[in-house]
Amino acid sequence: MPETTQALRGVLFDVDGTLVDSNYLHTVAWWQAFRQLDYDIPMAAIHRAIGMGGDKLVSHLLDGDPSAEEEEKLDSSHGALFSASWPSLRAFDGAAELLRKVASDGLAVVLASSASSADLDALRAAIDADDAITGATSSSDAEQSKPAPDILQAALDSAGLQAQETVFVGDSVWDVRSAAKLGIPTIALTCGGTSEAELLEAGAKQVYASPRDLLESLQDSLLNQQSAS
Repeated sequence: MPETTQALRGVLFDVDGTLVDSNYLHTVAWWQAFRQLDYDIPMAAIHRAIGMGGDKLVSHLLDGDPSAEEEEKLDSSHGALFSASWPSLRAFDGAAELLRKVASDGLAVVLASSASSADLDALRAAIDADDAITGATSSSDAEQSKPAPDILQAALDSAGLQAQETVFVGDSVWDVRSAAKLGIPTIALTCGGTSEAELLEAGAKQVYASPRDLLESLQDSLLNQQSAS
């Protein structure tokens, strides 16, 4: 896939596990949803699938094609269970500052999330940096969820950006693979619970520990416009 060859104009950000410390809350919510239908899925397996869209996650973890009724029940249960965690949502240290710094550098900041619109509102409230955000996507903006690239394409379209003039910041192997399908280089963060080795193996160009770590390393990162162009 081609690297960024034009001047950097925008940065796409995943939200869950990248800007907000929510991956383990999603893990517990999915675990409880599966238990309600008598599926005993280990939490470790669920966590490794976080980053996929809900429909892909269910099929992946059940190793096949669940019935439409089962998928709907699981998705609905997960949504209800996760919404109970909204008051507990916390942005990672440095998340809001990172978005504001990127915006102040003249770059479009676009949230490329496959969360439901209601969940996305709660996540944005936790970040508290709407003044820096140019646009955002939710699950309703794409036909297929990650690791399909639809969400990222919708994010590009929402801000009038081209893949070759953007960088994606995410936290899961599914994020990296999704971006690669559009030729977008990924900066990956390990704060979502995936190791540096796994993220690099998936194709991440750079790996940092957290939004704060990336913010403090901007000059050496792909977000430095001079080095990313």
